[in-house]
Order: sequence, then structure tokens, then C-alpha cells
Amino acid sequence: SALYVLPPGFVESSCLSRIFWMKLNKFLLQGKFFQLEINDPYVGPVLLDEKLASRCGYVLSEDVWGNPVFRASVLGCHVANEADELFSLTVNIKVSSFSSMRAAVTYTYPMYCSYSSWASREIVCEENYMEVSVRTDVPAVSNDYTVAWMSALPETQNVAYQLWQLMFVSPSGRKTITVSDAAKLGYSFNNTLSRVYLRAPYHTNESDVSVVSGVNMNMVTSTSMYRQRWLLLLIDTTVSCPVDGISFTDTTLTWTVPSVIPTLVVQESTFLSKTILMGVDGRVIVNPEEKNYLLEHNKTHIGITVPIGAEGGKLKSSISGGVYGVIYSIDLFLEHTWTDADWQTTKYTVIKSITTPFMPQIPTVINNTLPEERLFNVAFGHFLPDVSLVAIAIGNVPFTLREAQRHGFKIYETPFSNRTKGFVLEVSFDDPYVLKEYVNRNETKYTLLVNYSMSVGPEMTPYYHFAEVECVIADIELPQAVGYCDEENLYLVIPTFGLHQYWNLYLGSKPLNRHVALTNGYLAATNSTHLILQIPLFAVGVIYEEVSFQKIKARFDVALRKVRTMETLQMFSVRCNFNSSAFIICHPDGTIMISAQMKTIPAIDMSKTKLRDSSCKPREYNEEHAFFKFHVTTCGTSVRFEGDHIIYENEITYEKETLPRQSIPTITRDPDYRLTVLCYYQAKETLVLGAFTSDPSTSPPFGSGTMVPRSNIAVYRRIRQALNVVSRVSKDESFTEFYEPNVAIIKRPVEPVFLEVELKDESPDAELYLENCWVTGSLDFNSTPRWNITVDG
Repeated sequence: SALYVLPPGFVESSCLSRIFWMKLNKFLLQGKFFQLEINDPYVGPVLLDEKLASRCGYVLSEDVWGNPVFRASVLGCHVANEADELFSLTVNIKVSSFSSMRAAVTYTYPMYCSYSSWASREIVCEENYMEVSVRTDVPAVSNDYTVAWMSALPETQNVAYQLWQLMFVSPSGRKTITVSDAAKLGYSFNNTLSRVYLRAPYHTNESDVSVVSGVNMNMVTSTSMYRQRWLLLLIDTTVSCPVDGISFTDTTLTWTVPSVIPTLVVQESTFLSKTILMGVDGRVIVNPEEKNYLLEHNKTHIGITVPIGAEGGKLKSSISGGVYGVIYSIDLFLEHTWTDADWQTTKYTVIKSITTPFMPQIPTVINNTLPEERLFNVAFGHFLPDVSLVAIAIGNVPFTLREAQRHGFKIYETPFSNRTKGFVLEVSFDDPYVLKEYVNRNETKYTLLVNYSMSVGPEMTPYYHFAEVECVIADIELPQAVGYCDEENLYLVIPTFGLHQYWNLYLGSKPLNRHVALTNGYLAATNSTHLILQIPLFAVGVIYEEVSFQKIKARFDVALRKVRTMETLQMFSVRCNFNSSAFIICHPDGTIMISAQMKTIPAIDMSKTKLRDSSCKPREYNEEHAFFKFHVTTCGTSVRFEGDHIIYENEITYEKETLPRQSIPTITRDPDYRLTVLCYYQAKETLVLGAFTSDPSTSPPFGSGTMVPRSNIAVYRRIRQALNVVSRVSKDESFTEFYEPNVAIIKRPVEPVFLEVELKDESPDAELYLENCWVTGSLDFNSTPRWNITVDG
């Protein structure tokens, strides 16, 4: 592949402490693939892979922003070293549009690092390797014979002449191998002009894990041995690095490292901590408290506490199990310098990339609706900048953002505190996709159903959230009716706004529709704004509050009820007084009121009129009218059934004046007058006995009545003839044992009565038909009360 000039801003590099740092700009790599090669001036390019990285002191990862990061130790492979002070490393960056890396563009990038302030011992704990380097002029033998690596002395005779060997001490025993064999196990050992270094991956067979001050430490205990003819060199190359020590709360993360590591500090009493530095993203933070970091230490621990979301780290949106949340990442490093009697100065550097667990952040819907403007204003957040709104659905109707704006919805972003944002949606109450429900007396509940479709994070993970927002406002005016009357009718004028949409009209328990109006004899007319009802005085549904002689106080009620719940909102009533000379009113409680007008020639005395029960006289009367009021169970009223009606019947008759009986026939000057009174009730309606309520929604309807006059000019005249008829009451259904005549028989209302009627007439033309049969409480057949058994056969 050809060599090209680096694009501006593509690579950023630095030398921090004793580590090469190189960062690539992710935006210039979008849609591309890349590889790194280490350019060795002697052997040529060497492809960087995972195994090579841990052995050679390289790290290839990403920073919290997603930019590729390459780090290399100045003691790493293929690094040019000048007197342990000047270091250089050349990297080839290969970029291709294909995963096979064909047609790749290669950029060569040299890096330089100057580092001369070496400590006697330096330890680096990287993400994928541990490295210890020791100055070779340190005392070869410690005065403390308890030191573990002193056990290497018996082995020194076996050290190959002028050849380095490594001896590892682990719980499984001691192992002595050559440097070349150690390389096969993933280790890297070498010496420079003044130093010896060992680099080891984590968790090798020769390593051990120990707990120091609650932190798990991965440790490789080793001794590097070198012998010349006149020299035996033993160097402690033990290294120990933390593998955990991270803890989290809802608001912070804390990284803990032991202050004193026993395997690295043999004479702990001589330990003295000199400096402790912390850094973020490879840069030392001089005053951590200014960025709300907390760096603290004591005799056992060094702790770095960082608020989640703090500067230097990155919050990233994520989806887990369909739930929105965030993950916070930060790249920290810690540099601890101490002295002790054995090692003079040790510089201990730990580089740690920390990522919190998934932290759910359930978005909230903030209702900023403006009822006075009839406008839903809904804010949906809080989201990080890496979240975008892709589409919405209003009332299950999907819209892209462009379609939503075209329809009239207003959608825009709004910033919140702590660097988050929300999405604002504005929708008019009157939009057809807003649900509307009539509630309470005069209010409308507007409901906005929203499904948000979001794209989350650089992975563009889809996320969906449903929200329901309601607003109830009093924007409905209840109709007000006007009532009036003429001589024969009652009238109600009702506004038609909202009828059948919000409410319906009810007559009692039945909807007042056109069919009911026609059936009941009402006249209904409508114009563009009102319904006009004309109700005849004696039509069904009219309530008679007061009825007296020639006067009726009548009322007609219509209930305004909600369409869905049937709740009665208010009653429309018209009430008037009427003068009427003749009427019959069949009341729901069984009371019958009659104003009878009797025009006969010659005129009769209205005070002498009566019902079937002669004790039932008129309550009021004048020359031409009589007013009766009685109950259907009194005054000799009979009952019969016809179809789905119950018919109660009585008669108004005139009590004739007769001359004294001096001769036969009887002489009278009064006309023969009978007025039949009929009241019709629906059979399925229950008659209410007692006082009636004025609420038509709970009271049964009035019955209808007719009066049929019968004068002495009849179509035919019934011939009455005395017949030899005998009736008896049997004690049971066998009709073998009968009660004695003229003896009171006591029966409960539910008990049957077994009645036998016999015609003892020898005429062959006589047949027996039972027309009317009733029971009285005395021997007087016309006495009251009277209970009808059969009427008209």
C-alpha cells in the first residue's frame, strides 16, 4: 500500500510519564476499517494483535468518546532506546473501506518520548499487562534473609554462563526457565543500558492472587538471575497490580488501591509515601477538587471518588431490556511514589478504565399544557445528547417528524440542566387525533396518546416510550330550557346543541325519541337551534300535582342525561294550571280522579251521583259537574286483563228519586243515567300504592282513562231474570266437603278458594255462564271493600 500524508486532526499523540499515547479521530474513521503496524527499522512492519500487545507493552482500546487509543511503554518491543533517555516508536496506520483491508491507505506516524527521571524501581499496571523495571545498580543482596527471592541462592550454580534466567515462585512451587522459554509463556524480559525489566500478562500460571486491604491483587513473584565469571547478579522483579477495587453508588464511583503492598515493600516500617497524583485521560489533575474529584489516602488505602457525570468522563445512553438508562465511563490513572529501605524510590503507576453498570433513567413526561390556549405542551426527557427523536404516533397513527410538522404538530428540542435535553410536543385540543370525552357536568376531558420512537446512542438502538396526557376543562355550556302553556298543552323549548353527542333527553326511564313522542301524542318540531315539544294536557307522561274540581295543576318533566353514564344532569320542567270541565286521571298509585260532566234532560242532581259502591259519593259538585276521587281497590271497581293492559272499571250512576210505592210500576221523573269509567294500565308496570313521588324517572307512568256514558236510549235492553242458582265454597279441591252457608270464611291472600256454582233449573234451554263474581266482607253484596274474582266472565 502507498504512503499518504496524514489528514489534519487525524492523530493526536503525547508522551506522558514513560508511556507513548496516540489517539485517532473517530470521525475521520467513520465507515472505515483500520489496523496498526509497529514499524521496526530492522525487521519491518509488525501487525499489532492482542497477544503481541500484552507481551510487548502495547494497549489498543478506545477512550470514553469512542476514539481509538494506542499506548506503548517506552520499554516495549521495537522501541528505539538511546541511553534510557530518548525513545522513539513508529506506527503505521492502515485505513481501508473494506474489512479485508484491501486497497488500504497507510499513514506512517513516528512518536518520540524523552524520559530521564527514572526511579530505582518503576511499576506500570496497564489494562492488559504488568511491567516492572529495576535499575541494575541497586544492592544485589538484601540484608533481610527472610526475603522470598533470597531462596534463589541455591539455584545460582545452575544459571547458564552469561545468560539471564527467571525463577518464579508461586503456590505451586518454584520454576526456573530461560528468557526465551518465558517469552513462549507470554512474558517479556530484557535489559537496557541501566535497567532490567519484566513484563507479564495478568492471570498466568505463575501468578497468584492475594487480597491486600480488601483489594484483589494479581502478583508475579520472580527473581532475575545473571552470572558472569566474576559476578552473580540477582534482581527482584516481583510485580503486583490491582484487579478490582471499584465500587459504585447511585451518584459516584470510587476506585481504591492499597497504600502499602507487602510483596513490594518488605520492610514496611521504612515505608514513606512521597507523592500521590491522579489523572484523567492521560493528563495529571493538579487540583482534583476543582473538578469535584476527591483524592484521599490513609495508611491503608488510596481512594479516588468521581461523581457520575463529572467532567473528563462520558455519559452514554443505553437500552437494557427495553429500559432507557445511562452508562458512565472515565479513564483514570494513579501515580504513587514512595521510598523504603530496600528500594530507595518506587514509582507505581496504575491505568484504569472504569465503566459503571447500566443505570436505569426512566424518562419523565412533563405536562406543561396550557388549558387557556387549548394546547397540549408535553416535554419528554431527560436525555443525553446522543438520543434523537425519530418518529411519533398520536392516537396510534404514526408520523415521521416531517409528516408531524406538516400536519400541524409542533416538535422541538429543549435544553435541561446537567447537559441533558428533552423533546417538546405541542398539539391542539381540537386536533382530530386527540381523544375527547364529556365528563362531569360541563367539562371535556382531552386525552393525548403519544408513542415516542427514539434512536439511542451511537449504536442507534431503537427505544419506544408511551405517554398519556390528560386535561379537563369546563368548555361545555349546559342547555337551558324554556317552558310555557296554552289552554290545552304544555310546551318545552330545548336547545339542540350537544344532543346525542353529550347528552340525551329522557322521559322517565325511556329515551325521548321521535317514536316515543308520536306514540305518546306529543308534537315535536325542530329548527337549527332548538327542539320544541308540544305535550297535550292529558298525554302520557304528564304529572298531575294537584287535581281539584274543574282545576288541574300539571307538570311535564324531561331529564337531561349523559350519553355514556346515564347520569341525570338536570331536569327540564314546565308547570301550569289548567281549567277543565271533564276529565279522568288514572294515577300511578291507583288513584282515579274524575270530573264528570252530565248533560241530561231533564237535569239531574249531581250530589246524588255515586259509584258502584253507593257509599262512594262525589267529593265536589255543581249543577253540571261531579268530582270523584277513589282507589282502584275501592268503590266496587272491577279489574280485567286485555292483552298487555290491566283495565279497571267503575260506573257513575244517578240515584233516582221515586214516588212512594202506592202502585206498580214505580214512577220516577229522573232519567236513567250511567257513566262507565275505564282506566288502562300497562300490565308490566307495577302500581304504586300510596303517595307518589314527583320524580318521573322513578315513578311509573300514569294510566289512560275513558268515560263511556250510557243513557236510557240504549241499543238493547238486558232482560234480568231470577234464576235458581246455588253457590258453595269447598274446603279443598276434592269438592266433597263444603263450608256452611252464611258463615265467615277466613283465608290468607295467597290461599286458593274453591268455589262451586250450580244452576238448578229444569229448563232444557238454560245454560250457566259466570259473568261477575266477587267477595265482600259482609252479607251485603254491594258493601265495600270488594274483591273481584271474575269480571264479565
